Amino acid sequence: MKTVIKPNPENTDTKKKQVTEMFNGISKNYDSLNRIITLGIDVIWRKRVVALVQKETPKTILDIATGTADLAVALASIQPDKIVGLDISPGMLDLGKYKIKQLNLEHCIEMKLGDSENLPFPNASFDVVTVAFGIRNFENIEKGLQEIKRVLKSKGKLVILETAVPKNKFISIFYSLYTKNIMPLFGKVFAKNKVAYQYLSTSALAFPSGEKFNNILRKIGFIEVEDIPQTLGVASIYVAKKA
Repeated sequence: MKTVIKPNPENTDTKKKQVTEMFNGISKNYDSLNRIITLGIDVIWRKRVVALVQKETPKTILDIATGTADLAVALASIQPDKIVGLDISPGMLDLGKYKIKQLNLEHCIEMKLGDSENLPFPNASFDVVTVAFGIRNFENIEKGLQEIKRVLKSKGKLVILETAVPKNKFISIFYSLYTKNIMPLFGKVFAKNKVAYQYLSTSALAFPSGEKFNNILRKIGFIEVEDIPQTLGVASIYVAKKA
C-alpha cells in the first residue's frame, strides 16, 4: 500500500481534512510566500500553461485546486466564456474571490467550494481542465484523475503544472536541500507555520514526477500524454487529452 503523505502524519484525520485546514491557515501569506520561494518563476510557469490552453480555444475551463485564483485570473486573458475555479479550502477561495472582484472578473470566473475527487459537475462539462500545484495534495490521485476525465469533453485537454525532482544529480541535491531546509524556514518566518511548508516540501519530493506520472495518466485512459520540464527540471507541465 502506498504511503499517504499528510501535513501531520501523527494526526489520524484524513489527508483531505488536514490539507483543507492547512491551506485555511496559510492562505493570507500564500501568494507572497510563493513568489519568494520560487523567486517569481511560478508566474512564468503559469503563463506557459495559459499559452498551452489558448491553443485549444476553449469556451469552458475548470481550474482545480485554484487556491487564490492565480491561474484562473491568468486564464481569463484568453477570454473563454466561463472559468470555474474549484478548491477545498474556504480560506483560499475567499482570497481568490476578493482578487477576482478587484480585477472586475466576476463575469468570467466563478469560484466554487468542492472536492477534486468528487467533482460537482455533469459528465463532459469542460473543454479544458487545469491544475497548478494541486495534484500532489489529492488524497487519491487516480480517483481525482478519473473525475477529471469524466468532466472533460471528448478530446478535451488536461494541463497540469506541478513540482518535480530534477533529473540532473547535482541540481537534484541542491533542490532537495532547498526544499527540505529553506522552504520550511520561510514558512516558519513569514507564515508562522513551519509544519505546512515542511509538508509542501515532503509532498513535492514524494510526487511521482516525469514518466512515472505520465504512466499514471495513461493508466487512467488519457492519450497524447507528455511532460514539459521547466527551469532545470524543478517543475513540469503535463499535457494530456481525453480520448
